Amino acid sequence: MIENKTTEFKREYMDDIKYTVVAFANTDGGKIYIGVNDDGSVHGVENTDATMLRITNMIRDSIRPDVTMFTECAIETIEEKPVVVLTVQRGTARPYYLAGKGIRPEGVYVRQSASSVPASETAILNMIKETSGDRYEDARSINQQLTFEKAESYFAKRSLPFGDQQKRTLNIIGSDGTYTNLGMLLSDQCVHTIKLAVFDGSKKSVFRDRKELSGSLLTQLEDAYSYIDQFNRTRAEFEGLERIDRRDYPSEALREALLNAITHRDYSFSGSTLISIFDDRIEFVTIGGLVRGLTFDDIMLGISALRNQNLANVFYRLKLIEAYGTGILKINESYADCAVKPQFEVTDNAFKITLPNINYAGARKDVTATALLKVADKAERQEILLRLAEKQGYIIRKDVEAELKVSQATAILILRDMVEKGLLIKEGSGKQQKYRIVE
Repeated sequence: MIENKTTEFKREYMDDIKYTVVAFANTDGGKIYIGVNDDGSVHGVENTDATMLRITNMIRDSIRPDVTMFTECAIETIEEKPVVVLTVQRGTARPYYLAGKGIRPEGVYVRQSASSVPASETAILNMIKETSGDRYEDARSINQQLTFEKAESYFAKRSLPFGDQQKRTLNIIGSDGTYTNLGMLLSDQCVHTIKLAVFDGSKKSVFRDRKELSGSLLTQLEDAYSYIDQFNRTRAEFEGLERIDRRDYPSEALREALLNAITHRDYSFSGSTLISIFDDRIEFVTIGGLVRGLTFDDIMLGISALRNQNLANVFYRLKLIEAYGTGILKINESYADCAVKPQFEVTDNAFKITLPNINYAGARKDVTATALLKVADKAERQEILLRLAEKQGYIIRKDVEAELKVSQATAILILRDMVEKGLLIKEGSGKQQKYRIVE
């Protein structure tokens, strides 16, 4: 008998056995013989029952997540002497780690030859990805010393419970009893940040101010909106004797763009979300392109596939978002009566929303002058569509596009508005969707 990658000898029980248990569970399993000298000679164990009890207590108290189901303690007689043999299988919730050290190299061990050595950070991340799948928010958080003061405050304001049971339901705590990356994102120790910058003019040449936000995503959401709102000035115009106050940016558009940047970004990358404020626009640049399977046209129509399903679910419960996939449509709606329009740009690894300043250089125009719709006003557009629906018996989205010379996204907004006002009723779904006059 010799020590090797799957075999370890201990003359007697020692507390450092836990390092070997962790290493075996993280690698290919193995056996620890207690009562055998390093040279393979048998020494024996005087009190086998007490030794086995100490081993089981150590495994339960010192190692996370629970690895007891992958261990078995037994007594064998070798050379007529009792030996305690601890068998450890490779676990399914790797990385296993020492409870007092956390998911760090000093707490995670692997087996190399006949030694148990600290795992590298790369090896730890690979184990997390292998056992948790590709969804970042489901993976185990490297930091397990998390606090939730901000999240608790948010849930309390909305009279929602936020105990361990709710954390498990929301997937803040995973099935193995450890905090997930979603928990880390909502915790006060969140490692991701938002960087904001204010530039002089319309180019990134002269900084007027800059700020980096940290803490829980809920804290960053509040702080970012408050910061942006400082630069959302109110300008007064007069129509006759009536004074009309208009803000540079529709509050709804700012809110939705910010929520989109936080909810849909790819947190597996370490870069910050970037918000740039210019005299004529605000840019929101989010790490992470479109979710696989979606096209740019899909999202413009309100179709949504969530990269961070559980994070969106938390925001939905907190009433920060009303429904999935409506953010882009709401941004477009808030600029419906403006000549300048929001812009959306997508690359393989980034998504950018640009909100124009509607008060900049006379950008705002009356609805009747909006070239996009090419009709006199909203009432006239609706009348045109109602007459067409009466003549045909129904209309479809393509009828609206052709009749009013508008895009798919605008046609959807017009039809939805008419349904909400009770002018039309929607029937069917998908390619069979039709709109009839309400009788």
